[in-house]
Amino acid sequence: MNTQPRAGLGRVLEDLGTTLLDLVCGDPATVDRIGGVAIHDPLDEPVLPRQALVLGVGVHGPAETARLLTTLGDAGAAALVVRAPAPAAAAVVAAARRSNVALLALTRGASWAQLAVLLRSLLADGDVGEADPQTLGGTPSGDLFALANAVAALLDAPVTIEDRSSRVLAFSGRQDEADPSRVETILGRQVPERFTRLLEDRGVFRSLYRSDRPLHVTLPDTDGCHLPRAAMAVRADDEVLGTIWAAVRTPLTAQRSEALHDAAELVALHMLRLRAGADVERRLRADLVSTALEGGPGAIEALGRLGLTDYAGVVLALAVPEPPEVTGSPDLHARHVAERQRLADAFAVHLSATHARSAAALIGDVAYGILPVPHQHTDVEDRAVRIGADFLTRVGDRLTPMIGIGPVVQEGSALPRSRDGADRTLRVLRTNAGPRRLASIADVHVEGLLLDLADLTAERGDAPAGPLARLVDYDREHDSQLVDTLSAWLNAFGDVPAAAKGMYVHQNTFRYRLRRVAEVAGSDLSDPDVRFALMLQLRLLCRPERPAL
Repeated sequence: MNTQPRAGLGRVLEDLGTTLLDLVCGDPATVDRIGGVAIHDPLDEPVLPRQALVLGVGVHGPAETARLLTTLGDAGAAALVVRAPAPAAAAVVAAARRSNVALLALTRGASWAQLAVLLRSLLADGDVGEADPQTLGGTPSGDLFALANAVAALLDAPVTIEDRSSRVLAFSGRQDEADPSRVETILGRQVPERFTRLLEDRGVFRSLYRSDRPLHVTLPDTDGCHLPRAAMAVRADDEVLGTIWAAVRTPLTAQRSEALHDAAELVALHMLRLRAGADVERRLRADLVSTALEGGPGAIEALGRLGLTDYAGVVLALAVPEPPEVTGSPDLHARHVAERQRLADAFAVHLSATHARSAAALIGDVAYGILPVPHQHTDVEDRAVRIGADFLTRVGDRLTPMIGIGPVVQEGSALPRSRDGADRTLRVLRTNAGPRRLASIADVHVEGLLLDLADLTAERGDAPAGPLARLVDYDREHDSQLVDTLSAWLNAFGDVPAAAKGMYVHQNTFRYRLRRVAEVAGSDLSDPDVRFALMLQLRLLCRPERPAL
């Protein structure tokens, strides 16, 4: 079973090396699997997955680079990317050799954000551990980069595959053989607006979308665009999914035109597979996360397919309260469900930015996130709280989401216990109204126990008994406030002036009522055990009805 991304460092350099990345030192052949992409932050060191590819944003100079290479070697990273020109001093090369961490250089002008997106798209295949990846036309299903390279080999020209908005979905190697405008397109992952506007003004897109054959496009030799293009629309029946663009020096021969035409049909299958696969992937990941959190025979396999077998972990549960106005309105309910799904997707992205192996999915009306951590870390709960607080700050108060954090467990098989803690925490947040929107199980342990006891008494049908029952009956018969008086006195720790103020009565009146409480209840309020029993009964049996999770 494949439980790791299949792309290694060699594959990354093969797909991105001619345009974005250069190998400074290190042996790509020693890294057959990259465990994820992480961004170096000197102020808040991220937890690195095994064999991580680390983006050294802002790292420069031989001393800083060599020091970071050593640190990453201790953490088991695979490679470090710095902005070109990368320092190639002897100390840097020696540090890379000692740490067994390859050093790559990102070409100047390229965006770190675009590089991160490209890398994660390359590494995404196999994230859910599909044992036998499907192929379409001999190319792994959905792998547009491999398909772009195959089309480039057929046409003997560098190729890009773009969507209808001229965003680059994938590109082949040999882009250095094209013109500067193509390089600018690759670096930005988007055809520059001046070129798309020119193509629209000349009716190129209109002709391209109306034709089922390749189109030879010649543009004025301006802004670095001096090579013609062979273009072909990618269709699924009558729907245009995107386009293929090859930078050619001469018009395609009849044989190569036919090859591009046939390739467009194969690209359409892959693009449809990607589009349909997004929902399938989401459902599959939700099933795997659900199985891992429920435990049982399938949990170990689910953890393996999620790549979480060797990690300790903690579960975060995110819920969005349903506004009262949604009830009874199908349109508002559908809108609320869509917003909840978008929030769950944002939660998944937020967790994956923290740890590449994080897994999150919306199960029912709660989004669960599994945050994996190395076994030796001791501040996991504090880190989970910071991550949750960060997310709530980013999304704001519009949907008033709440996050409950379960206990840290050392084995993946114990994740159900962490989920149970996260659920209990979330229930406390949703039951006890107030401004608090984030808590860990340690923060609300006692409140959670009280809710559990309240459930037990409700299930058994228990009613107030003994002294409290006598007070309740007396209040019902005489329309008095002895239960409220007792509750106010207990909540004020016996401070009569404070309790009287809270009930808006004179202190003497309150003292009189308190004496009546003792008389009617037949209890000695100076006994701490009596006070505790009465307080517990008040909390469990006389609590107002509130919504529960």
